[in-house]
Amino acid sequence: MFWKKFFRPSVGKSIPGNGRVSMNLVYDEEDLSVFDVSSIPDAELKWTPSICPYCGVGCGLLVGSKEGKLHKIRGNPSHPANLGLLCAKGATLAQVVDTPDRLISPMTRVSQNGEFMPTTWEKALSHLSQKIQETVQRHGPDSFAFYISGQLLTEDYYVINKLAKGYLGTNNVDSNSRLCMASAAAGYTASLGVDGPPACYEDIELSDCFLLIGTNTAACHPVVFQRIKMRRAKDPNVRVIVVDPRRTQTADLADLYLPIRPGTDVAFLNGLLHVLEKEGFLDSDFIDRSTRGWETLKETIQEYTPERTAHLCGLKAEDIETAARHFGRSRSALSFWSMGLNQSSHGTAKNNAVINLHLATGKIGKPGSGPFSLTGQPNAMGGRETGGLCHMLPGHRFVANEAHRAEMEKFWDVSPGRIAKSAGLSAVELFKSLEEGVVKIVWIIATNPAVSIPNLGRLTAALQKAELVVVQDPYFPTETTRYAHVVLPAAQWSERDGTVTNSERRISYSQKINEPVGQARPDWRIVTDLARLSGFEKAFPYESAEDIFEEYKESTRGTTMDITGVSYARLKDCPVQWPCPEGGVSTARLYTDGKFHTGDGRARFLAHSYKEPAESPSEEFPMVLTTGRVRDQWHTMTRTGKVDALLKSEPYAFIEIHPLDAEALDIAQDDMVEIISRRGRARAPARLTDRIGRGVCFMPFHWGELFGNASVNLATIEAVDPVSKQPELKYCACRVEKVNERVYAR
Repeated sequence: MFWKKFFRPSVGKSIPGNGRVSMNLVYDEEDLSVFDVSSIPDAELKWTPSICPYCGVGCGLLVGSKEGKLHKIRGNPSHPANLGLLCAKGATLAQVVDTPDRLISPMTRVSQNGEFMPTTWEKALSHLSQKIQETVQRHGPDSFAFYISGQLLTEDYYVINKLAKGYLGTNNVDSNSRLCMASAAAGYTASLGVDGPPACYEDIELSDCFLLIGTNTAACHPVVFQRIKMRRAKDPNVRVIVVDPRRTQTADLADLYLPIRPGTDVAFLNGLLHVLEKEGFLDSDFIDRSTRGWETLKETIQEYTPERTAHLCGLKAEDIETAARHFGRSRSALSFWSMGLNQSSHGTAKNNAVINLHLATGKIGKPGSGPFSLTGQPNAMGGRETGGLCHMLPGHRFVANEAHRAEMEKFWDVSPGRIAKSAGLSAVELFKSLEEGVVKIVWIIATNPAVSIPNLGRLTAALQKAELVVVQDPYFPTETTRYAHVVLPAAQWSERDGTVTNSERRISYSQKINEPVGQARPDWRIVTDLARLSGFEKAFPYESAEDIFEEYKESTRGTTMDITGVSYARLKDCPVQWPCPEGGVSTARLYTDGKFHTGDGRARFLAHSYKEPAESPSEEFPMVLTTGRVRDQWHTMTRTGKVDALLKSEPYAFIEIHPLDAEALDIAQDDMVEIISRRGRARAPARLTDRIGRGVCFMPFHWGELFGNASVNLATIEAVDPVSKQPELKYCACRVEKVNERVYAR
């Protein structure tokens, strides 16, 4: 095996350049050079701290470079998010910076068949500025939209939001974080009064019980998983409960694995709470002192007996009772979840239901306890903090709130009423509106929606109809650049500096290490230059990312996430968790005093009953399709797909199906099969496994059209959660058919 499925810390191995003991990953035979791209001795390299640009764990890196070229990546043992641990994706980052498909100059489309020609920055931005202003004058501000990404830096996010919402007058700024953590943000806000996980990674080492639901942590957040694994190994009394329709690597760690029927999470969580209440595991003092709404929720959960819950969820009643007792008897408990709960047409309800468990048992605001959503992207939290979704403004403000709009209008020095009163278009709405011709121009930055958006047939039709599609990306081509009229070269993670906020609210400084390739520029610089060409020079005077951060942090003064005590100088010394007001200290845990950011200081119990998913199986489409990730790929593979080492574990897209389902369909291992839904079809080899339930099939979403007809989102549904507007990517009806060919999808 090229590398071990699960990594362990290396005791006593030192990191070059700082002499500290490392907890870095150990590969076979403890060879840390497996992923290095050169044989240059460590001592000859300059080691620079940085932050991994992949998932929301926000791991600290040490990057070894020489003469402007990256050679080696190590985990930074002094960074509290990872303590030196690192996954294979992070370890191979040096291999994705200077690649043959890096976009090195602005380009414009010159033919209908997708031919592009290089142009200058001056010509490209002048053309875009003129086109945007003409379109806004003719059709109104909402004819323009930004679609951005949790892979941007906080400074990028802030400048984009200021330009669109404060100066162009449109709230049509949404992010691929809408596909990721919107339901978590809505759930935290509704239950606790503010968006933000109340716990921290340090709580992993202090917790006695882990409830992992809707998360394949081993694959999607490997460093968090490694810390959980280490905690369990240290104390045999620690309990791990894993709830997932698939028996993943994460489930293999569990003391109790519950193969839940897809989509039934609210019923399951209500069932847990039913048992906790019946068996006396609640914290009545905390409920009376710090919450509201318990009596209504208590009435709702009476229906969710272990027997009824087991019937709804496809589980055993005794396993539901055991899970509740593990949670209730533990001194402390952490709940982790990710896309399995969030990517649902009932995602906000599922988040509220997890938080209800912690409020009812008082396991919140205490060491080792709390409801902890695992953010998908490196700066999805930073995006939410800067107002990077269509209904938000910086500092946890909302565009629907008149006082919040007035505060930002004054801060940005724009006329009263300049910020639109209603939310802009969320991700799915944005592309639907583009197809309908309401939105004329879309500017896509640091994301690849032609792979990641549900119901891709509609998205591609929308991009083809648009008057102007601008794509800003480090790479060319991608599936999305195929529909662009203008493409702009963006600097990669190591080629610019700025800040990111990880899943535990920790702000870290990402340092520039090497110069951008060709004419590539930082995203904030591109948007700033466009703003200046559009007549907003005075409002966009920035000459550095630090200039932007200093302005942005002032917008948070007095808010629930006040970071006026944070500076680049402080972050270079140590990352900081918000809130951290001027003169204050970094805050590890929220709600330690039992007071919440609601009008009366009490958290809210929110009662939800189980509802059927947006689309149910039928005679024509008898199976359920669920989607997800694999360990060694990231998003749509624009980076990780270039690394041969990362392709060794999963070289191709695949479709998991239970052997008995496959037998009924005359499908053998590795047969080429298609998933077919009411919207479209996706093709990949079959993988027969009893680690998935009967009637369910699974396909990862990473592989797009550049890798063959393997885009699972050709089949997924556009249904969204009514509160968070996050789409349902974990459940739709489909059928599976064998294809009479053996051509693999890569």
